[in-house]
Amino acid sequence: MITAESGAVKLTLDEGSLCFSVTANSETWTWAQDYCPRIVTQDDREILFTQAASIQHTPWNTGVGRGIHSCYSGFSIDGEAVPFAFETIAWIESTTGDVYFEFIPVIDEGVKVKAVYWPGPMAFEENSSKWYSVLNILQGLLLPNTWENEVRKLSFDGQLCSNTAYMPWFGQVRPGAGYIAICQQPWDAAYQVDHPAGGPYTHVGIRWLPSLGKLSYRRVMKYTFLGACDYNDLCKVYRGYVKETGLFTSLAEKAARNPLVDKLIGSAIVHKGIKTHVAPGSYYYDPEHPEKNDHLVPFAQRTQEIKHYKEKGVEKLYLHLDGWGEPGYDNQHPDYPPACAAAGGWEGLKELSDTIEDCGYMFGLHDQYRDYYFDAKTFDEEFACRNPDGSIFQWARWAGGPQTYLCATQAPYYVKRNFEEVLSHGIHLEASYLDVFTCNEGDECDNPRHRMTRRECFQYREACFRYLMSKGILPSSEEVTDWSMNSLVFAHYGPYDFMLQAPGAPRKGIPTPLFNLVYHDCLILPWLMDRLPGQEDYMLYALLNGGAAYMDKDGAYPGCDGSFADEDKKLDEEIARYRIVAALQERVAKQEMVRHEFLDGDWMRQRTTFADGTTVTVNFHDNSYSIEN
Repeated sequence: MITAESGAVKLTLDEGSLCFSVTANSETWTWAQDYCPRIVTQDDREILFTQAASIQHTPWNTGVGRGIHSCYSGFSIDGEAVPFAFETIAWIESTTGDVYFEFIPVIDEGVKVKAVYWPGPMAFEENSSKWYSVLNILQGLLLPNTWENEVRKLSFDGQLCSNTAYMPWFGQVRPGAGYIAICQQPWDAAYQVDHPAGGPYTHVGIRWLPSLGKLSYRRVMKYTFLGACDYNDLCKVYRGYVKETGLFTSLAEKAARNPLVDKLIGSAIVHKGIKTHVAPGSYYYDPEHPEKNDHLVPFAQRTQEIKHYKEKGVEKLYLHLDGWGEPGYDNQHPDYPPACAAAGGWEGLKELSDTIEDCGYMFGLHDQYRDYYFDAKTFDEEFACRNPDGSIFQWARWAGGPQTYLCATQAPYYVKRNFEEVLSHGIHLEASYLDVFTCNEGDECDNPRHRMTRRECFQYREACFRYLMSKGILPSSEEVTDWSMNSLVFAHYGPYDFMLQAPGAPRKGIPTPLFNLVYHDCLILPWLMDRLPGQEDYMLYALLNGGAAYMDKDGAYPGCDGSFADEDKKLDEEIARYRIVAALQERVAKQEMVRHEFLDGDWMRQRTTFADGTTVTVNFHDNSYSIEN
């Protein structure tokens, strides 16, 4: 055993297994017994750290901490030596007691790496619901060790900076102790969860991904170990981290840049479409009922609906308009203009825009700059994301049919081209929506003329948001990830995982507002307001989270992404429900959510507390609620 100590924290390395344990706050955390530090190659071979011919451990003592430095070299594949070599440093920061695990590629040749599984998952073996994991899957959830449903498969294969990890951290809590593990290079990382049905354990671990085929640079996980704590404490540790690193940007700051933020707060969110065209080859194409593949609503009809909302006394409203371009919803991006001729063309869209402006409402357009359709007028494979082997991604799920991905280096140019055309026709936009940017993982491109890493991909996506901001337009996107917190003002939604699944589908854990415990006062999140058979009233989640309300929402793809609602809704009733949510949002939108709790250990009874003293208590047993100040 090799040890390093700083203050009350002790690191121990088992030289045989190469696994660590950490003692902090008089509690010891040890890596899972069945874990082996390893590298997986592109052809799915495993290279264990223990297979290195040379392994050297030395003390790592600096002016800021103490730890253990390890060097690994002398690997071979199929009996042939390869030059691949790396180092690890595990150390304790003296000032904070935080523990850092660093993986450092030294010679990045000879092995085609698919993933590095290090550091290891913590042993978390106890048949108790008081032992739970804290996971940032969408809005967030708690996974008790005794949870009845298996949790192993994650969307986007667990890649951070996607909707499987709105924030790049995870944690675990047991009686008397807990930890939070923060990934400091989330753009090239993913995580995995191993929870069998019924438990009695949950293992959560990180894996490092290559960037353009190489590990390239140092990767760091930061662990903060706490004594008696709960998930609220972990969220507040991370809130402090993003303030320290500059990701945190409050709504108050964003409103100072653009006062339209205050106009959006309390607005009814209305989501409508114009043209639908499902192309042959699309997953959604219906060859047996071709009449279902095309649908059109004139701009004039939407204009009349806006006037109707005004007649109903709706004071504040934001219209998110799908399918306004000539090709139809999810077709031929990024070549989306002109406005759909059959729906009324630019004149019809301008009339709708003018009506919205006259009513004092807000208007935004749906657009897409990732999906790159083969039948787009300016499609050129040269500008598709290219894999290191020279291939490009292809699929045909969405309405427009066969597509690949546009290299994000090109996205800001297309955004500028399209929006300048829209604005030249006098369309009055105060907000707009760039689809999927904050929902999907980052892309890579190995075309030497526009080579791009995942990290650079996020930077180009954010450049698109900044362009909108420069035009006085509030930017939004599909969901939320915290790389965008400096520029994103609102999103399509930031729901709990179960809300995007079919009613009655097995849940991965207990829905918990982890994202809002960190970022509530930084972003406006609209909430679904559905009342589905056998489900909770979703309005209560909107209240619990102090968010915005969808007053009227047409899903683009029925049965997908939360579009499961009963269409038999009464507008007057939806307006009344919206007003309840909006009144609370107006009060707390810029307030920190300081605490969330389950009352008497019952996850169906919950309470949130905001910084101004407002408390919201909901009871999903009878769908009741109370709001107190």
